[in-house]
Amino acid sequence: MSQIDDLPALREVIRRHDLRAKKSLGQNFLLDLNLTARIARAAEPLDEATIVEVGPGPGGLTRALLALGARRVIAIERDERALGALAEVAAHYPGRLDTIAGDALEVDMRALVGGGPARIVANLPYNIATPLLVGWLTTEPWPPWFDMLVLMFQREVAERIVAAPGGKNYGRLAVLAGWRCESKILFDIAPSAFVPPPKVTSSVVRLVPRAAPLPCDVKLLAQVTAAAFGQRRKMLRQSLKSLGTDPLPLLDAAKLPETARAEEIPVEGFVALANALSRR
Repeated sequence: MSQIDDLPALREVIRRHDLRAKKSLGQNFLLDLNLTARIARAAEPLDEATIVEVGPGPGGLTRALLALGARRVIAIERDERALGALAEVAAHYPGRLDTIAGDALEVDMRALVGGGPARIVANLPYNIATPLLVGWLTTEPWPPWFDMLVLMFQREVAERIVAAPGGKNYGRLAVLAGWRCESKILFDIAPSAFVPPPKVTSSVVRLVPRAAPLPCDVKLLAQVTAAAFGQRRKMLRQSLKSLGTDPLPLLDAAKLPETARAEEIPVEGFVALANALSRR
């Protein structure tokens, strides 16, 4: 018997459904149901929320979410081999699991969840984790349709999400995440917990949307950060020339020193630069 329900062990599910992980899909299955339950608990309370899960695979995290009381789980799965395993989970928790066969990068998740609170909880496939996060962070309008993100990334990506100015991990992703969310690394998961084991440690990150982030055009913020971090070793007076305008008036309007480098500028500074670019 598993530790969260009386469904078959995940190794047995993988064997019966021939769910050997595919590198092309970024799959690394987490088989320890204690760990999947720990991830699910990080998203509590679950009983009044619709949970969106991306890449459920054999359903370990799906089962944990449902066992711990999630009112409704929408699982988006691209791998057709996993649909049979998820159907078994749905039968065990009638009326609470909807499986969507498709690519998470193309699915309109907002339309799926309808009204009421929603959150995203997922062991994200490594190869689409960052594009998915950027898409969620740049969604409009804001506040978004979700009230929390609990996501697993490679440790390196997690550190880039929560990085503070001045460090080597601070970049475009940290600016975007820091602008719109409060982010925290909750815990790490060793490679040995996965099948197949990845070459790196994974980390679970919780992101909570800010109700009122500093006003800014998200597209202009993306342009400014791309220019600044695209040549991060150079001073801003040089790197921002790629915006196609004289950077000195922008820096003056944002009250930033022209000799500063991208990694030294806090989120508020980049917002000020984007707003200055908007006015020009």
